[in-house]
Amino acid sequence: MRTSMLRTLARRTSTAGTRRGFASESAPDRKVAILGAAGGIGQPLSLLMKLNPLVSRLALYDIAGTPGVAADVSHINTRSEILGYAGEEQLGKALEGADVVIIPAGVPRKPGMTRDDLFNINAGIVKSLCTAIAKYCPHALVNVISNPVNSTVPIASEVFKKAGTYDEKRLFGVTTLDVVRAKTFYAGKAKVNVADVIVPVVGGHAGVTILPLFSQATPSANLSSEEIEALTKRTQDGGTEVVEAKAGKGSATLSMAYAGAIFADCLLEWDLNGVPGCLYSCHSYSQLVTEPAISLHPRLRFGKNGVEEVLGLGALSDYEKEGLEALKPELKSSIEKGIKFANA
Repeated sequence: MRTSMLRTLARRTSTAGTRRGFASESAPDRKVAILGAAGGIGQPLSLLMKLNPLVSRLALYDIAGTPGVAADVSHINTRSEILGYAGEEQLGKALEGADVVIIPAGVPRKPGMTRDDLFNINAGIVKSLCTAIAKYCPHALVNVISNPVNSTVPIASEVFKKAGTYDEKRLFGVTTLDVVRAKTFYAGKAKVNVADVIVPVVGGHAGVTILPLFSQATPSANLSSEEIEALTKRTQDGGTEVVEAKAGKGSATLSMAYAGAIFADCLLEWDLNGVPGCLYSCHSYSQLVTEPAISLHPRLRFGKNGVEEVLGLGALSDYEKEGLEALKPELKSSIEKGIKFANA
């Protein structure tokens, strides 16, 4: 298998640069651990990571149910070795030697719930898992999916700081789903091929803190201000749209798994394999825990040592400037909430 379906999808989400196809037999050994692998996001994410030829070992962890998921995924005839771990006593084994750790663990959002409603449960889960990461794989690239991301990333950061393992270039809040949604919605309205679309998204990962920069979208389209505002609102409310459509039976699990797999693939190739000169359209930069403005960058340049360059915002429309000012206090409040919880 020269390239996987996942890698084709990831190529379409990149903003620039040349991607290299790795043969499964020549790719270096890389271990990926998924914490929360038996859940609604974790199961499809496990499937997608099994399809990635850059993964040689895939460790699936959850409180319960993981051996069954691991057995199921292990029958897929791709490169990676699959191991399932269940229960707190096996968390260390799941994490040992991991190059990338992905955290979709936690409870999903239900109708009427905000991301803040998830905080009391998911915050504790993320804090516990990151404590184990600091002990068993302190140099891993950590991708936090558990909501509310605006608060859980600061929690992870504080845990790593206390353990002396914090590296701002290796901790990410996976907000790539906002980019995926913005691209999809824009392509539909502009009537262009979604594979060719680039839409930078800045800010955070909840409501008004999500700010798609449609003025910078390519290919450009002559959309009205009303259409731009409607696209922005739909991108911000994308999660709620799915929660309500599922009528209490789930949240955005499949699309989030897709977005999480794309971002992990980006790190596996561009960071761990050191492919130079590549840009990724995301705003999952852990320095948001220090100063909200630092997170407001649409693209990161990855290299062999992690995040090598954070690119600026570029020219914003008046509508986007207003949105930028509106999101800052919301994002700052969420960050402070996470830091307070971690240090309590």
